[in-house]
Amino acid sequence: MYILRLCSIAVVTAISALILKNHKSELVPLCLVAGGVIIFLYAFDYLTESVEFIKSFTQTTGIDSDIVRTVFKIVGIGFIVELTASSIKELGFEGIADKLVLCGKIILFVVAIPILTATYKIIVSMINLA
Repeated sequence: MYILRLCSIAVVTAISALILKNHKSELVPLCLVAGGVIIFLYAFDYLTESVEFIKSFTQTTGIDSDIVRTVFKIVGIGFIVELTASSIKELGFEGIADKLVLCGKIILFVVAIPILTATYKIIVSMINLA
């Protein structure tokens, strides 16, 4: 049901932008940004339920909370960079959007280093057990 509401908001935003394009083209970017913000805020409410589930799952399984926190940082960075780059592309600045995506990937790699380190430690400990 959430996805239908999100798609409805997107369709209304697109139709509104199309109508504005013919009458007041300078308002089209504002309409698209407003629609994007509404969609994002609506989805954010749905996301909080998932975060609560993952917290309880982490406590039950005993997974290190630092690893889960890092995964959330990675996902958050990816979403923010993608949303921002898409918005910049809609405004017609593809070059800067591509540079933003590249820098986002570099930041994601740096943030993921603790996960790589933890994975390495697990592999080494498994080899020593054998």
